[in-house]
Amino acid sequence: MTVESTAARRPRRSSKRTSAAKTPQSSEPPLVQLLTPEGERVEHPDYGIDLTADEIRGLYRDMVLTRRFDAEATALQRQGELGLWASLLGQEAAQIGSGRALRDDDYVFPTYREHGVAWCRGVDPTNLLGMFRGVNHGGWDPNTNNFHLYTIVIGSQTLHATGYAMGVAKDGADSAVIAYFGDGASSQGDVAEAFTFSAVYNAPVVFFCQNNQWAISEPTERQTRVPLYQRAQGYGFPGVRVDGNDVLACLAVTKSALERARRGEGPTLVEAFTYRMGAHTTSDDPTKYRADEERAAWEAKDPILRLRTYLEREKIADEAFFTALDEESETLGKRVREAVRAMPDPDPMSLFEHGYADGSSLVDEERAQFAAYQASFADSAEEGN
Repeated sequence: MTVESTAARRPRRSSKRTSAAKTPQSSEPPLVQLLTPEGERVEHPDYGIDLTADEIRGLYRDMVLTRRFDAEATALQRQGELGLWASLLGQEAAQIGSGRALRDDDYVFPTYREHGVAWCRGVDPTNLLGMFRGVNHGGWDPNTNNFHLYTIVIGSQTLHATGYAMGVAKDGADSAVIAYFGDGASSQGDVAEAFTFSAVYNAPVVFFCQNNQWAISEPTERQTRVPLYQRAQGYGFPGVRVDGNDVLACLAVTKSALERARRGEGPTLVEAFTYRMGAHTTSDDPTKYRADEERAAWEAKDPILRLRTYLEREKIADEAFFTALDEESETLGKRVREAVRAMPDPDPMSLFEHGYADGSSLVDEERAQFAAYQASFADSAEEGN
């Protein structure tokens, strides 16, 4: 299937204009934007980005393939192949833009929804699915790609990232750390503690909040009385709100924040103002708590449609490029389906491994009891024969 939106062709116009930062609603504070929802390139006085045609096409490819993988994972869950899935639908620009701003030696602490960032870090998409199928606890070595395992506990990864960043600073390295979390996690005490420690110790960490408007069924106004990025002021470091559906702006803002961290200037809070177009997870029904009109309004700001419009208008990509990408996305979907269904079931006895470094008499007892329980099924089968 074709997963990216098809943009209507428009007359060619000037590729750039100077504009104040746009806002999704008049009541909202200004945000950094380099590409309007209509696909028109604009300038920002504090943030700029200079990309080649190949690099812009690469960002588009990243978003399309990430969305295709995400759609396949959702379908696999609906077919009973995965226990659960947290979709990133609508958040591709925030993740790909920030992910491509990273250097190889930077370190990432994700939540459970950063499939696009994982793609940018070179983690095979099929490795993300083992945990959701229940066959492993992660599926990849975090040190191979400097991409930590997914964190299910809400907000705890911000403390992990802060501690890691403090260690980076003590080691004298010039790399940076980035921690991803959502608007709902911003209400967690772990996030507040991470802000405090990172500010006091001047840790080289970027806190990247994907404000997708809904913490499951709770809207952002139930999380905060001020825009989330302004919370950084109370901790003594800067915050910035970026258009989370603008991949160019997300890239520029995150790159600037990472460079600031590497210079020893401490943490930054980036609030990517975006929207979760799908359910919180596949166990959620968003029609119970939000209006269809709200989603429709944000679909008009679709990050993939936005960049495709720009690519077509500026003749940066032709139909051959889009056709080839459609074929590549189908190949990826097929590979993901086959890989998930071929995943071997884990050894039931592995449940008792890796709990204690030096072993435990209680775990040994539980292991023996479970082994006897498992053996009873084999005995019953033999008696039946």
